[in-house]
Amino acid sequence: MVYHKIPGMERSSRNRTADLLKGVAIVLMVQVHLMELFARQDIFDSLTGRISLFLGGPPAAPVFMAVMGYYVALSGKTAKQMIIRGVKLILLGFALNIGLNFHLLINIYTGSLQIGALEYIFGVDILFLAGLSIIILALMKKFVGLKPLPFIFTLVFFLFLRFLLQQVVGASTQNYFIAFFYGEGAWWSYFPLIPWLVYPLTGYLFYILQKYGRKKIRPFYYYIVGTASLATVIFFNYGLKVSADLLRYYHHGFVFYLYTLCFLIFWLFLANIISGKPENIFSRFMEWLGRNVTVAYVVQWLIIGNIATSVYKTQGKPALAFWFVFVMILTSLGVWMWNRIKLKSGGKHILKI
Repeated sequence: MVYHKIPGMERSSRNRTADLLKGVAIVLMVQVHLMELFARQDIFDSLTGRISLFLGGPPAAPVFMAVMGYYVALSGKTAKQMIIRGVKLILLGFALNIGLNFHLLINIYTGSLQIGALEYIFGVDILFLAGLSIIILALMKKFVGLKPLPFIFTLVFFLFLRFLLQQVVGASTQNYFIAFFYGEGAWWSYFPLIPWLVYPLTGYLFYILQKYGRKKIRPFYYYIVGTASLATVIFFNYGLKVSADLLRYYHHGFVFYLYTLCFLIFWLFLANIISGKPENIFSRFMEWLGRNVTVAYVVQWLIIGNIATSVYKTQGKPALAFWFVFVMILTSLGVWMWNRIKLKSGGKHILKI
């Protein structure tokens, strides 16, 4: 078929389930970014908006970060190599903040908009979380390896640490720095380490469990999946409520983490079923996006962020559907072009997780 000829879409020996999860996460991120920035307020506040925010919640960033944590545990790279990779992602995060807000920053500079620029340049997006998480996990892996207890302790510590910290008040040089680690009260802090490090830690612990506890857990596998799936359904309204309250979602606590953990087990089970089936154009495309997850993430934000300055919260449902198709086509073309350039240059680039 024609998609076999697309760079990166050839058959791969990679983990299909992980690539599928990341690919679906990218698509769900696109739709939720459009809902947050393009949709009229009445749509955003409607049931449609809340469902969109839920789909851009547990199945998106938590999945992305958990898969990343799993691969840090699996990786044979040295701590130095992973730390360098983490630093590159942090630098890429700053570059992306400037790129996606370029239109907005021009309007601020020319005086068309009377708002602060630094909050957008220092916005704590997921690339900063990814970079910092890789650095922390790399150091922990170097010193404690695959011993689960230090990672469990760190996970619990990060879930409850927020209760010991005060809210960030106001925009200042100090608070721009603090917001990368803890951002409750700072509207520009979307994915601070507290609490979001728990998801890479969860992925890391899942790898340990898979490697050393597979035989012990196997008899209980369907009980665990069944219980998690049931909890996902029973407490769906709770998950929907938190996901639709963005400040609460970005700075959630222990209970929402437990709900998201149940959802992740359920979601992984579904992804395993799909990836175990014969490949089709849908699964191939999603896995292709998953293999190019960082490039796709950057491209979609460059498109959405710059258009949003002109159409912020003005679009109805038909327009949102158009923008979704438009952004997905341009994002796919951007990923395809990037792979073509990489293929021709024979080089490796930093846009990789």
